[in-house]
Amino acid sequence: MAAQPHAVFKSHVYRIPALFHERESETLLAFAEQRRTAADSTAEKLVMKTGKLREDSPGVKTVEWSDFKPVKEAKIEGHRSMNPCPVYEENNKMLFLFFICVEGTVEERWQIQNCTNKARLCYITSEDLGQSWSNVTDLTDSLEEIKNWATFAVGPGHGLQMKGGRLIVPVYFYPSNCNSFCCCIKSCCTSPHALALYSDDCGDHWQFGKMLPTESIECEMAEFFDEGDKSFIYCNARSQGGNRVEAVSDSNGRDFNVTGPSTLVETGKGCQGSVISFPAQSEDANTKSDQSQNKNKWLLFTHPSDKCRRIDLGVYLNKSPQDPKAWSKPWIINYGPSGYSDLVYIDHGWFVCLMERGEKTETEQIACVVFSYDHIKRGIGE
Repeated sequence: MAAQPHAVFKSHVYRIPALFHERESETLLAFAEQRRTAADSTAEKLVMKTGKLREDSPGVKTVEWSDFKPVKEAKIEGHRSMNPCPVYEENNKMLFLFFICVEGTVEERWQIQNCTNKARLCYITSEDLGQSWSNVTDLTDSLEEIKNWATFAVGPGHGLQMKGGRLIVPVYFYPSNCNSFCCCIKSCCTSPHALALYSDDCGDHWQFGKMLPTESIECEMAEFFDEGDKSFIYCNARSQGGNRVEAVSDSNGRDFNVTGPSTLVETGKGCQGSVISFPAQSEDANTKSDQSQNKNKWLLFTHPSDKCRRIDLGVYLNKSPQDPKAWSKPWIINYGPSGYSDLVYIDHGWFVCLMERGEKTETEQIACVVFSYDHIKRGIGE
């Protein structure tokens, strides 16, 4: 069986997990927000830990984590830092940590209702896997689209680098569609949309793609290949209830087409979920060939599996990424309160998930669990 969830961030209130795995050094980096309370307006700073995988017994792996470390460079004076979103540029071995900086304690709802953006799009970089960081780069004023937004955020979770080199950061935004009636009644007259922020020059310059054509909120993206090795970008986004939003891009994330009604259940009024792509695995239990060099063909998704409450974090498998009906039933990796999560694939059929969880509420701790494709197969009953 898979290892049980092990607390990574606890004691304080921590939310919004983000995870990165560097394959050459086999290093994991976990990021989160430290807050005074569970409320978004009380976010204080971004924090991180470094992890190394270890095998406790045959078929059971866990992560040994370093001491807690605040990411002091991820800050703008007078703002709170939120939504960590790492993306790695492999050619230059440069880790980008994207995040937003929100003025004071201004809430997202206030920005939407007043059509007044108080968020800034920022990143810092590291060439030594988070041991040291650059100063903050603020992209807000260099991207014209943001001037027409009521507010926005990156991720949260991880970004990606395509096989062709393009860096992609998932983003969602609320257009600034205020009129006098909206402002008088303080109601939301705008709907959110997900889109990609991307760079084709190793992160020197960034631009936005086109928004998803349907309402969509927090999202993650993954690159997958069809049987002819054509590349696609898959987007899985939060909705405001009912079912998830799934979309696919054949233009490297410049624009997306919604793939049809999703069979993936959304929880209550919505919750963030994580998605990754990974190489198709051998179905022969006796085959132990290394498939880490194969192109990514399948998708894995984590999200609370209940229709109403943030409970019972499920792992879902899809072997046909362009088919929204191809998702498996969920394998539950955390029973009870479960919230946001982030996934990485660490080769040889193994995965790590960082998740919000607790005994009474999902905001009691951020924990980690390690599992394999064999665990998934057994969990979903294949």
